[in-house]
Amino acid sequence: MAVQINNFRRLLRTVEALSELGPELTGEQEFSETSRRMLSAIIEAAGAREGALFLFSEKPTALTSAAAQGFALLPEPSFIPLLPKHVHALTAARGPIVLNPSTYSVFLSSNGNVAPELFRCLAPLKATGKLAGVVALGRRPGDAIYEDADLDAMGLLCSYVALAVHNHTLTQTVAQRVSENLRLMASLHGFYDNALEAFATAIDVKHVNIHGHSLRVGRYAAAIGDAMGMESGEVAALRSAGYLHDIGKVAVDRRLFGKPSALDPEEFREMADHTVVGHQIVSSVQFPWPKIPEIVRWHHERSDGSGYPDALAADELPMPVRIVGLADTFDAMTSTRPYRQPYSVGAALSELVRMAPQKYDPNVVHGLLIQMRRDAIGSNRTPLLADRMTVNIAASDIDHLAATLQHKVSHGKLYLT
Repeated sequence: MAVQINNFRRLLRTVEALSELGPELTGEQEFSETSRRMLSAIIEAAGAREGALFLFSEKPTALTSAAAQGFALLPEPSFIPLLPKHVHALTAARGPIVLNPSTYSVFLSSNGNVAPELFRCLAPLKATGKLAGVVALGRRPGDAIYEDADLDAMGLLCSYVALAVHNHTLTQTVAQRVSENLRLMASLHGFYDNALEAFATAIDVKHVNIHGHSLRVGRYAAAIGDAMGMESGEVAALRSAGYLHDIGKVAVDRRLFGKPSALDPEEFREMADHTVVGHQIVSSVQFPWPKIPEIVRWHHERSDGSGYPDALAADELPMPVRIVGLADTFDAMTSTRPYRQPYSVGAALSELVRMAPQKYDPNVVHGLLIQMRRDAIGSNRTPLLADRMTVNIAASDIDHLAATLQHKVSHGKLYLT
């Protein structure tokens, strides 16, 4: 009768532990805290004095402690390398295992920083048929042995703990992969930035009047995208597309870049074909950003369909195309050409506002105004114009241009409330 009462009390204690663990296993707290609570519940249910919760990893194949309780001398973290035979034995075990001198080497290695002889009982934690971790218990009060009822209580709890450990491991694996991918992408983007800057410099070597043009268009396009609230990956894509937008000009006769008068129709056609040639060049290259070929082809298209080579209208032009197109125009306007002097910053901005929305997307023009205003008040960490020219327009005048732009866009529209 006394045995039955003790078994009933143990079962009740296990059920109570399960009810307490439920919120822990599904809560938002840190896993370090959850692991301590899970281990404490198992130690209590099994009537142990000491124990440790280990997580299993495949690379390297080992057990590493996540929580420990009761041991006087246990390294933190404890580390136990495993051989394939150990992993197989732990995975094949049907429940908790009582250890003895003849079974230590079956389940554990002695090559770590903790002696397997500290443990009296092991409970492999398995989820989806794979080893996720191990609960290792030490002595019981009075060095009592672990009985079947203790092992049953321990096994019941460990089946739930295994799921929590498995989910944590999956989360950590995903987080690690995301982190590795981000580092790889950052490295890859850095490589592309350096390589494409070199390409941009080579593209502009045709004539002294366009030196630095592609680099500036990339910088302006990225700044506009940033002002419009785009994500860092989209901003990086804009910068790279700006670097490459004129790559087709490598096939254009050098003499056309220095002609002091207007191009005749045949010369204009040859110059305009740089968009098609550039598209052909970049379409054969695998970039991290999918929009580059269409940006290279369409950066001379305009919202009213008056651009080239495909005479597309506003609703047919992706936003990155509109941004690079405006950045290209702004740099062209503020640069010296054989047939004219450069516009001042104020004059260029005024002209772009005048041509919106017929030629240019007003949201993109507004993004440029934001960056120019930051330059005007000195709040840009890296000035957009980078000392290339003086920002000869006050912040208040830029605000006036922004108000004019807004009025042009909303004028005559009926707003229903």
